[in-house]
Amino acid sequence: MVRKYGSIFLVVLSLCGLQKGRANEMPIEVVAETTEPSGMKPLFNGKDLTGWVGDSRLWSVRDGVVHGETTEKNPTSGNTFLIYKGSGHTLEEFEDFELRLSFRCNATNNSGIQYRSEWLSERKNDWVLAGYQHEVRNEIKFPNVSSFIYDEKGKGKRLCSIGEKCIRNAKGEKEVTGKLIDEPQFQKLFNLDGWNDVVIVAEGNHIRHYLNGRQVIDFVNHDPVTVRKKGVIGLQLHGGKPMWTEFRDVRLKTE
Repeated sequence: MVRKYGSIFLVVLSLCGLQKGRANEMPIEVVAETTEPSGMKPLFNGKDLTGWVGDSRLWSVRDGVVHGETTEKNPTSGNTFLIYKGSGHTLEEFEDFELRLSFRCNATNNSGIQYRSEWLSERKNDWVLAGYQHEVRNEIKFPNVSSFIYDEKGKGKRLCSIGEKCIRNAKGEKEVTGKLIDEPQFQKLFNLDGWNDVVIVAEGNHIRHYLNGRQVIDFVNHDPVTVRKKGVIGLQLHGGKPMWTEFRDVRLKTE
């Protein structure tokens, strides 16, 4: 019996190794972003934070861009967000959309672009969001780079890693079906210490991320625990080490 179970164990290891090998051997599909559609709505006026709410100690406008910064003397208690409220009395939420903006940050910490998110109450600070996050980092070594999808304050953690075309089934299991970029290509694509352009397209349970003109994430979510269908948009300052992050040209189209 020991010998039989040992054989089964070896077969399982072999199959796992084979599947991993096949994933690594997937051809890279180069997909360019589509042309920016007409009728994009600016969410940031380039002058002040009208329409946005957040910790005024940490968020400001400098030289026409949104600037968020924490210091040792001016920290944040946990992750905090600048949240797009819109012009009405209630938070403006978005379901299907195309969001375009540019970012840059330093490498001491990370940031994020939050979407289809909910504003949580009774947390470490007054501006905490939960939902889908487009990771923002000033790094070029996989896997800790910009653009992967993180489940902020959720159970999914990294829902779709950089370069993956993947499907999350109803049981919360992920299947990688394709490859969009590898590490050497990403290192050429990403502007370290500079501005990087982002496009996020949300259509039903299908999410796509584009970075500097190239698709880097393709995610389909059938998992009822982690799927997000509608919510607010926000920009993150991460708790922990002092950091700064900036955003500009924030615009969105919903039709």
